[in-house]
Amino acid sequence: MAYNSIALNNVYNYYMTTYAPRGSSRYDTHKKSELRSIYNSIVKLNKESPLYKLDSSRESKSFAVGIKEDARELRNVIASLGGLDEEKILNKKASYSSNEDIASVVFTGDRPENAEAPSYEIEVRALASNQVNTGTFLPNTKAQLPPDTYSFDVHINDLNYEFQYNIKEGETNKAVQERLAKLVSNADIGLNADVVEDGKGNFALRFRSTAEGLKDGQMSIFLVSDDFTSKREGSVSYFGLDQMTRPAANAEFSLNGRNLTSHSNTFSVDGLFEVTLKGLSSGKGDTATIGLKTDVESLAENIGALVKGYNSFIRHTAEYQDNFAGSRRLLGEMRGITARYNSQFDILGLNLQENGTIEIDKSELRHAAFSEYAKEDFSAIRNFANTLVRKMDQVSLNPMNYVNKTIIAYKNPGKNFATPYITSAFSGMLFNSYC
Repeated sequence: MAYNSIALNNVYNYYMTTYAPRGSSRYDTHKKSELRSIYNSIVKLNKESPLYKLDSSRESKSFAVGIKEDARELRNVIASLGGLDEEKILNKKASYSSNEDIASVVFTGDRPENAEAPSYEIEVRALASNQVNTGTFLPNTKAQLPPDTYSFDVHINDLNYEFQYNIKEGETNKAVQERLAKLVSNADIGLNADVVEDGKGNFALRFRSTAEGLKDGQMSIFLVSDDFTSKREGSVSYFGLDQMTRPAANAEFSLNGRNLTSHSNTFSVDGLFEVTLKGLSSGKGDTATIGLKTDVESLAENIGALVKGYNSFIRHTAEYQDNFAGSRRLLGEMRGITARYNSQFDILGLNLQENGTIEIDKSELRHAAFSEYAKEDFSAIRNFANTLVRKMDQVSLNPMNYVNKTIIAYKNPGKNFATPYITSAFSGMLFNSYC
């Protein structure tokens, strides 16, 4: 069972790095009822699907996975703008920072209707920093350690990790340092390692913690030692791995006059805002004010994010249209959706371009927002967003509908049964590519 789990993790990592290097979000999690609905949809889809022969080229696989991930990304963009409820879609409140050089902000709370929007003033005196250990700079000559198996221990996050490696006869300092940098970085224990040069042809191994700041009573984020290691010692002192060149430090700032500290440069304020400190205040009175934009500004910003996500989907899909008829068909379906709302889009300052993308006239959009017919006019953009969500669900459910394929046989109407044919074809591509 453990072996199968490792194999699946490897396949998934290959999939994410080869086809779709995009991050996941909280909108990729689902309730049991949602998963049950997806399962029932897959069963129905497989039951009605004919048998066909797929184009098995690498390009075809990349296309299928690519449009599925693009659809997921657009759906998540829409979900992030107020949720997927038809009444709340595009209702997300937008935040602002008066000085982005000092602090940026994202609204993460849920402000009740008609409640006064809070605002805060932030003055930054120090940014949180990570710990850096820079080793001894050594020439790129033969290592002065005898050939043997060495090891050293790293204590981080209340855990100890031992790293073992061999030094071969005639191996240079730089070769060993580069190998150790890769060994430590790939271990994913909260350290990044690289080799730096001093400008004189000497090289040193540098360790940097991914975490910032120090907890109460903590003196360092990580410690490197080979005093009690299982293999030969001596490499820590030779390479200088235990030399702390910059200790970790906490962020220091004032929030509405209150002096505070934080282990990280990103933190939450009253469960409403996620603030990221970017730079230091130049002096007393140099502050950043954070708060919520007006409903009109928020709606305009949400529409901008929706259009940006939509245009990104169109451009990515268009990249495949020279080789895949399914891409051209999907673009035609998307144009059909926008065409239904074209007359309302003109009122809002949304202009449909020849390539299928949408361009925003910000002055017209703002004018529409203050119109007495704003509620009626903006209902069209919400209907458009809801239609896009349904379309993206359809594409995500069956990306194989758009790949090149040859129909072999149709199922006997009324006497067919559910099979895992389509989903197996899609997931099988990932294993075939990995293996």
